[in-house]
Amino acid sequence: MIIFLRQIHRFWILFLILFFFVLFYPVFYITSRNSKWYGVLNFFRKTYSFFCSFFAGILFSFHYEENLNKSQTYIYCANHTSNIDIMILCVLAHGKFHFMGKDELLNNPVLGIFFRTIDISVNRESKISAFRAFKKAGENLEKGMSLIIFPEGRIDDHYPPKLGEFKNGPFRLAIEKNIQLVPVSISNVWKLSWDDGAKYGSKPGICDIYIHKPIDTLNLSTENTELLKEKVFTLIDSKLI
Repeated sequence: MIIFLRQIHRFWILFLILFFFVLFYPVFYITSRNSKWYGVLNFFRKTYSFFCSFFAGILFSFHYEENLNKSQTYIYCANHTSNIDIMILCVLAHGKFHFMGKDELLNNPVLGIFFRTIDISVNRESKISAFRAFKKAGENLEKGMSLIIFPEGRIDDHYPPKLGEFKNGPFRLAIEKNIQLVPVSISNVWKLSWDDGAKYGSKPGICDIYIHKPIDTLNLSTENTELLKEKVFTLIDSKLI
């Protein structure tokens, strides 16, 4: 009975995602055509994410170690256990921001419009694709666009999920561009909806998100990439359930 109810809730979330996407599509389409409108696009992405989660009964509780500067450019690094993570980061981030994600998202019926415009897709099996993606991300950071990335690169196949090994890319980029890096621990969202919810369904509840103090990379060199990666891994892992 519980599994049945969780599956009903999952289909309700899918309905909300599609319903609000159709509702917001005209403004998504218009504001994604030109980079000067990306700030407006992200405002509506944030609103869209809030509506979807709110009407699904999934609320976000943000715990800040230190308040973030809304005008600052950051690289947000978060653990990844659910498709809801994308909504969480949309609500969390400010101003002009963009995601980096797997190239399969180009064909996603909802996320595809963003990954063909503002966001960056990458084939993680291709070094050339990864190089081009991080080069583009670097250019966007120089323009003041914050980057949101899940350094694990994927959702863990095991349940309950554990924090997976991080890729070097975002940490090297943070050092090269002298961008502050914000570790984000999404601690319990997998209990509400793991991955896309297909196997265990989903349920209403409160997601606890811990935003760690931004890490300054000003005095770091690329030789410190591994140390920075380990530091961020430890911080994120310390707040997971």
